[in-house]
Amino acid sequence: MLVIERDKVRGILDRHVEPAAVCKSGETVIFQTRDCYDDSVTSPERPLGDREDPMENPATGPLYVEGAQVGDVLKVEILNIVSRSWGVMRSSPVAGVFREDFDSRMARIFEFQDGKTVFDNRLTLDLDTMIGVIGTAPAGEGVTTDTPGEHGGNMDCRKIVKGSVLYLPVCVPGALLSIGDLHGLMGDGEVMICGLETGGEVTVRVTAVKGSGLPTPFLYCRGDVMTVQSARTLDEAGDMAAKAMKDFVKEAAGKDDFEAGMLMSLLSNMAVCQVVDPLKTVRVEFPLRVLEAYGYHLP
Repeated sequence: MLVIERDKVRGILDRHVEPAAVCKSGETVIFQTRDCYDDSVTSPERPLGDREDPMENPATGPLYVEGAQVGDVLKVEILNIVSRSWGVMRSSPVAGVFREDFDSRMARIFEFQDGKTVFDNRLTLDLDTMIGVIGTAPAGEGVTTDTPGEHGGNMDCRKIVKGSVLYLPVCVPGALLSIGDLHGLMGDGEVMICGLETGGEVTVRVTAVKGSGLPTPFLYCRGDVMTVQSARTLDEAGDMAAKAMKDFVKEAAGKDDFEAGMLMSLLSNMAVCQVVDPLKTVRVEFPLRVLEAYGYHLP
């Protein structure tokens, strides 16, 4: 099986970056990832990290998918996620909702065992490891890996987990897929500044899909389909995600604007993915079973 090792990382998703590996459409690939701190924060005593210039949000790749042509959609099936045995969280005095609570950075290391981590002597948390950064290369200027957008990127959507299927736009030949920034656990909003940051291995199957009509980035997870949109404000991102889902429901179920709008108000759920990146990210969820009742099936 093709493996892209964790030394093949970049801080930008860019069409000019040389591919780290090449695969065929339908092939399974393992991405070995670093954490968002470039694996540099390893103890509470050194919250700024062990190295002078760590890369911010390094993403492994990019992967060139043969047969993926501009205008296609790249179907990324998340077959497995295996994290390392520990994670780290860090405060920030300059970013995040709680930035004014801190004068300096603080860090804490969490050990993982049997899918759990101990928060304190009263609380043990179940892990639900997700992918923070996953995206293709945009057609125009490159986008740094700390920023989400139409190409995916740093969406920090906690629904991108094992068993999920993410659909991303192919804006350049080969798509140039990159993955990084795993979180052992994260709540919607990622309000302090980070999730439970970790590294590990992500196994995916990548397939070039033609004529899907999906409003990318588009996600399937645990019975729901989701539109994921990023913008300068939450209002903008929310409007974009809701309108993208309404148009999709309208087409998939064969409904007019009134009926599609009613279904959206009855059955869709809007959630904030993150509020701490250069752009804010919102997702809108809709039950796939409803669309299947009208004969629709995901590609």
